[in-house]
Amino acid sequence: MTTTTPTVIVIDDDPALREALGGLFRSVGFQAKLLASVGEFLKPGGRPEGPACLVLDVRLPGQSGFDLQRELAARHVHFPIVFITGHGDIPMSVRAMKGGAIEFLTKPFRDQDLLDAVQLGLERDRAWLEEEKLAAELRTRFETLTPREREVMVRVAAGRLNKQIAYDMGISEVTAKVHRGQVMRKMKASSLPDLARMADKLMLSLQGSLSHNQTA
Repeated sequence: MTTTTPTVIVIDDDPALREALGGLFRSVGFQAKLLASVGEFLKPGGRPEGPACLVLDVRLPGQSGFDLQRELAARHVHFPIVFITGHGDIPMSVRAMKGGAIEFLTKPFRDQDLLDAVQLGLERDRAWLEEEKLAAELRTRFETLTPREREVMVRVAAGRLNKQIAYDMGISEVTAKVHRGQVMRKMKASSLPDLARMADKLMLSLQGSLSHNQTA
């Protein structure tokens, strides 16, 4: 993931500006995907491999840049956004930043200012992708646990002792200890704090886990 060339997606209805920005981003080693509208961006095709950043005009034919920002948020789709506009004002800038934009630049802007904002967006996206990769690995490990081991994991992560877990689940303390060992091994946890961090990332809760699992 870290070796994949970053992609900058430019959405602007000015063909000359699109090409100029494409050349700018390619000159510093990025891939550039140039689009004229939000509709083109929303066509099936999937997210680019590796880190990506959107350079998005505010005013576009059809859906605006703000419309896309709002739609991505509603879909829980992660894309860092750098807004560019020829008609910006303070309220628009505040709206963009409140929506999570990296930067709001008014045309004409300095190439370096745009590159700096895009670089920041790519760094954030790279970090987010790494977090998603780790979360996926944790989910895969968690799925290898039996329902009872999942119950034990929740309780261990909550700080419960073997004898307390045994009492909670109606099993012997020896059985609780065995399950605990299996959980640590399958989750590849080096310590109890490590397991607790994993549980936190998986957003486990005692109530939620127990309501979806049956005892084995």
